[in-house]
Amino acid sequence: MSLNSFGHLFRVTTWGESHGPALGATVDGCPPGVPLTEADIQPWMDARKPGQNKYTTQRQEADQVEILSGTYEGKTTGTPIQLMIRNTDQRSKDYGEIARKFRPGHADITYWQKYGIRDPRGGGRSSARETAARVAAGAVARAALASLAPGLTIRGAMVQMGPHGIDRAAFDWAEVPRNPFWCPDPAAAAAWAGELDALRKSGNSVGAVIEVQASGTPAGLGAPVYGKLDTDLAAAMMSINAVKGVEIGAGFAAATLTGTENADEITMGPDGPVFSSNHAGGILGGISTGQDLVVRFAVKPTSSILAPRKSITLTGEETEIVTKGRHDPCVGIRAVPVGEAMMACVILDHLLLDRGQTGGVRGPIG
Repeated sequence: MSLNSFGHLFRVTTWGESHGPALGATVDGCPPGVPLTEADIQPWMDARKPGQNKYTTQRQEADQVEILSGTYEGKTTGTPIQLMIRNTDQRSKDYGEIARKFRPGHADITYWQKYGIRDPRGGGRSSARETAARVAAGAVARAALASLAPGLTIRGAMVQMGPHGIDRAAFDWAEVPRNPFWCPDPAAAAAWAGELDALRKSGNSVGAVIEVQASGTPAGLGAPVYGKLDTDLAAAMMSINAVKGVEIGAGFAAATLTGTENADEITMGPDGPVFSSNHAGGILGGISTGQDLVVRFAVKPTSSILAPRKSITLTGEETEIVTKGRHDPCVGIRAVPVGEAMMACVILDHLLLDRGQTGGVRGPIG
């Protein structure tokens, strides 16, 4: 299986399976001299790890990251950084029934059709467990960004669960760590709790929309044609397990606007250009404007549910299947730190690309 890597200059390769002994990431292209220890990575791993509350899978994994190479005396050396996360709570017996059946909504059938072999234990490489490696790599990217772009802040939130969105007027980043949904609206979080609890008890699941923002992004990242910043951001978010749609800025809502409504007017402020709005999501012509980068992605309902679903066997017989085991009733909850990690990787990659191409030169304004 090829294509397990992403990025250009800052390049990440993830490896390992859901029920193997370990998984991890090889990070290549991180600049030397960046302060980095396992303690710098672990808080981001803790944010994503399973079993933290009743609304996520009850699989118990410490997600303790180990740095095997690429650092010396607490700083990166510029050589490949090898990160490993050991699996400690596998229950492969939960997946015995699916070895000869295909789960609807999962990659079981396409893996078999493509490769003629698959690891049914937890979905192998298609498992959301793979995202732990992305979060570890994103922590490395954040450490480098702290040195190269110290004013940059990346943060994410769940802004919709099923059909229920937040009240944008009540959006408060300070609320995000105060509830189990990463929700910036306390009233919405309270309403979601009751609904998700009912879905969880019935063995069902629901989808979500995640929003990730990057404030303090330098202007000038990205290139106008095939190296667009929004192209790489969309690809990065779309590569996350269970993601079925991505939008930048106003996204699909831009189709409902007129040109006068959609255009973000520009005036001159004391420190440079000032935009009246941000329908563009901080990117024009594939290049960052210096405004907040705004990306949203839609996560489908968890396909592993207790309700019987029609399917077929390896030999073509029709059957029913119930997916047993420990699964997230709303996988979007734990997708928030994954989206943040992917944005960090993409921004660092484009910062390094820009530094290599332009050396940081910018056209003067004013």
